[in-house]
Amino acid sequence: MSNRPDFKVVLLGDVSVGKTSLLRRYAERRFEDTVSTVGGTFVMREWAGHTVALWDTAGKERFHGLGSMFCRGARAVLLVYDVTSRASFAALEERFLGLTDSADAGCIFALVGNKADLLPPPPSLTLQSDGSPGALAPEEEEHRRLREVSAEDARGFYGRVLRYRDTVAGSAGAAGARRSLPAVERACFEASAKSGRGVDEAFEGVFEMLAPQ
Repeated sequence: MSNRPDFKVVLLGDVSVGKTSLLRRYAERRFEDTVSTVGGTFVMREWAGHTVALWDTAGKERFHGLGSMFCRGARAVLLVYDVTSRASFAALEERFLGLTDSADAGCIFALVGNKADLLPPPPSLTLQSDGSPGALAPEEEEHRRLREVSAEDARGFYGRVLRYRDTVAGSAGAAGARRSLPAVERACFEASAKSGRGVDEAFEGVFEMLAPQ
């Protein structure tokens, strides 16, 4: 493994959305509750003959100014939120997206909704004796309460991310340096650091966009 990474990938998101847990699940294949990251840490991974540096950043506001520094030269940014927290999703646009101005002009973006393990299985209507739809079961009602960010919300935000990046690249005179950015269906993920579901797909989906195998 090279000591100098070919690609820099940065995780951004609010405190307690699970950035460190996602990275630990992917890199170390384990899960544990973690304390808030102070500053930033990174791990190196190999992908298709390339060395990738994965940077975990602090979400607390007092470390907010460091995010722009960690994003400098990034080839990909994973914007992480908690699917059960609308506030964490809103923070991506309000506080974190602007930090990516220092990223590579052709930076790839992906959205990762973490803590999907807190969501019960997708709701299915129960049927009454006459075959007509009945009320949702109690656990399905819980599903409706717990999820605060829908897949449609994520796709809508991803569109705004792309428009924002077009504006930044254009202002910097870097339009010619932009690469084709991924379609929304390739860039929006839901995952669970606790169970591991969807974690590999999120990280390796981004790697595949950076360096197709």
